[in-house]
Amino acid sequence: MWRYAYPHGDEDTKAKWSWALVRRVLGYAKPYRLLLVLLLLLILVQTALGLITPLILRDLIDYTLPNGDAGRLNLLAAGLILIPIISTGLSIIIRRYNSSIGEGVIYDLRRTLFAHLQHMSLRFFTNSRTGELMSRLNNDVVNAQTAISDTIIGIVTNSITVIATLAVMLSLEWRLTLLGLLVLPLIYYPARAIGVRLRRIAREQMDINAEMNAMMNETLDISGSLLVKLFGREQVEIDRFSDRSARVRDIGIQRAVMGSQFWGLLGLISVVGTAVVYWVGGNFVLQGTFTIGTIAAFAAYLGQLYGPLQYLVNAPVEFSTAVVSFERVFEVTDLPHEVSDKVGAVALKNVQGELIFDDVSFRYDSSSTGLLSQVRRYGRIDNVKAVLSGASGEDAGEASDVRTQAREMALEHISFAIHPGQLVALVGPSGAGKTTLTYLIPRLYDPSEGQILLDGLDLRDITKVSLNEYVGMVTQETHLFHDTIRTNLLYARLNATQAEVEAACKAANIHDFISGLPKGYDTIVGERGYRLSGGEKQRIAIARVILKNPRVLVLDEATSHLDSQSEALIQDALEKIMVGRTSIVIAHRLSTILSADVILVIDRGQIVERGTHDVLIEQGGLYAQLYETQFRAQREIA
Repeated sequence: MWRYAYPHGDEDTKAKWSWALVRRVLGYAKPYRLLLVLLLLLILVQTALGLITPLILRDLIDYTLPNGDAGRLNLLAAGLILIPIISTGLSIIIRRYNSSIGEGVIYDLRRTLFAHLQHMSLRFFTNSRTGELMSRLNNDVVNAQTAISDTIIGIVTNSITVIATLAVMLSLEWRLTLLGLLVLPLIYYPARAIGVRLRRIAREQMDINAEMNAMMNETLDISGSLLVKLFGREQVEIDRFSDRSARVRDIGIQRAVMGSQFWGLLGLISVVGTAVVYWVGGNFVLQGTFTIGTIAAFAAYLGQLYGPLQYLVNAPVEFSTAVVSFERVFEVTDLPHEVSDKVGAVALKNVQGELIFDDVSFRYDSSSTGLLSQVRRYGRIDNVKAVLSGASGEDAGEASDVRTQAREMALEHISFAIHPGQLVALVGPSGAGKTTLTYLIPRLYDPSEGQILLDGLDLRDITKVSLNEYVGMVTQETHLFHDTIRTNLLYARLNATQAEVEAACKAANIHDFISGLPKGYDTIVGERGYRLSGGEKQRIAIARVILKNPRVLVLDEATSHLDSQSEALIQDALEKIMVGRTSIVIAHRLSTILSADVILVIDRGQIVERGTHDVLIEQGGLYAQLYETQFRAQREIA
């Protein structure tokens, strides 16, 4: 294992990378090994061509011109023209192959990362910043590919150049060669010190950029923008963003200046080495030991030698800087899938819809296990920061755990059974656990204790794909993609025909509205569907689940924020969709409650009452209180 320590040497500023990590990084180059071999062959040819030019100059000065050989002069001049032309052509081909490798690595990394994220649990997304995820999918993936397409190839290329150049120089004059290498210690130590500082800055720059991206993501989407405008906080956000972007600017300047210092220092050292060779070699020429052509060739070779040597001195730091991005990508791909198919899971077929909760308990996991650590970035004392306040990860974690502060268990000893085609209405105070219970059915979470059975099979023994095929869910907050109405509907069933789409929309009482739009089903709904009203979005969501045609239906029929016309249309659509399906409904409408086969009254994560409306009213318990405060007005209006 290598370790690069920063000047102060504290443990937080030490960067480590092992052979295991390097092997894993190199694994992404395996699909391109044939291209890499061809690339290296071309580099060898280009390097050989570069070694010929100084020899031509030597011959020109020492033999051709003194002897007045015009024919030889013409050949050498032609060589000086052809070599750059061929070398330029090779450079274009090398660049093409190198770009193919680099872009291929970006594609592989990005696809692997995105695919892994698609299978992460809901808990992961509720505890992760979208901007941080975007940063890893974009910035880190692009930066990571430089480790293969730039750094590794650069190390190989420059190593070949150094070895070949030294071999030619030693064959010409070993004393001048050793003299030219005496400046290497002067190159190594400054390069190492400044290079390591550059790596620390690179890590911090990634961190600051991720924070800025997270803020932009939360304040520039439609919900964040609406909140900013409603509270008149435009200037506050401008100032906040100015502060974040100023930090990005400042660290960018710091990195540029330090990089300039680094290469400037190396350039000065190279000049010293060249001057020493000219001085000593010039004296040898005056003494008749060397020819002028030899000293001219040496000067050319020194120019070809010092550049690659400088690169190789800094290569470990450059490589480890690129590995930072690989670490950030690997951290995500190494996270376990909390809700996944077990070995031997079966696919559902011919589902009847019998659903049983057997002594189910559930707690929200408030630990950081299975979540992003936002990468422990060396050289930083703080770790995770909130998007707006800048609070530390510890403080942010305490603030984000509000929903479980009232009780340890979100659900506790829940048991009930639904026969195929029955309707169960969930009723209870806000925060009682109704939504949490419904989230367990499509396996957005798994129970902490107990089991949920569908047609006698534990949900954990069923493949997620087949479970999703038979379970449909309409949430209270409808999400639509920034695309056409048709595309949003087809998300439920990609191969549905236009006739099936329209039939679903008619059942959801939304077809006439869509048909009346200028572009009909090709109308763009806007970011998260914000070009539509709440009732219109909900009816599209209902049409979408109708198109899916699930056997088990889970829905939150919240209609309290809608006008009476939209509410009536949605209620009619819900009544149609629930016919013949096993349905669990978080009921907000008295009509749904009255038609339910059983009402489950939930309070503080437990079923405290169950039965029909009349039975529960007679008991005079919590349901009777809720009826008086929430539902009686609906009956009086009706």
